[in-house]
Amino acid sequence: MSLTLSQHLQRLALGMGASWLRKDLWRRGCPGFTRPALQDMPVPVPGAAVLGMSPPPSSEGLVLGLLVWALIADTTYHLHAAYGWVMFVSIFFWIVTVLFFVTYLLQLQLKFYVIPWSLVLMIFNAVATVLYITAFVTCAAAVQPTSWRQWDYNRRAAASFFACLAMIAYGASTFFSFRAWKGLGSNAATSQVTDHA
Repeated sequence: MSLTLSQHLQRLALGMGASWLRKDLWRRGCPGFTRPALQDMPVPVPGAAVLGMSPPPSSEGLVLGLLVWALIADTTYHLHAAYGWVMFVSIFFWIVTVLFFVTYLLQLQLKFYVIPWSLVLMIFNAVATVLYITAFVTCAAAVQPTSWRQWDYNRRAAASFFACLAMIAYGASTFFSFRAWKGLGSNAATSQVTDHA
């Protein structure tokens, strides 16, 4: 007696108790496999409506970071060592935020579903918040109203202000990324699981 491939797979799935194989074969439309029972169906994970980054990267941090480094770059920052740190922080986090934003817009996070994107974004936003605190304090402390070029003073003061706003934006993104990572604030469809056993 010769068995078909479908029958071999069915015997393997039933004999080994591999419910994942039964569900997979049912989804693929193999003959002889019925719909799995409700308790065998996958349970939705709270807060994971889409296998992606939720919430998206901070567009506010993107714009504010651009303003910080553009304002500093338009001054004679190379004469003051403190502004080198501000430039590094603002340009580095601006570039990484652009990369995350492009990843989100092109939905590349769906291709790399193994990566825990909400955790990665939470860590990124937390590090950006801490380093923007240092950049804001450094930039604000280095502003000298007695600068020999008045427009340097104005741009550096504005860069300090926007560094503070960027720090707040990344801090808020850290909070929302933490909530997404923990699954807080998910909707009723993803958070309620009924047990029909």
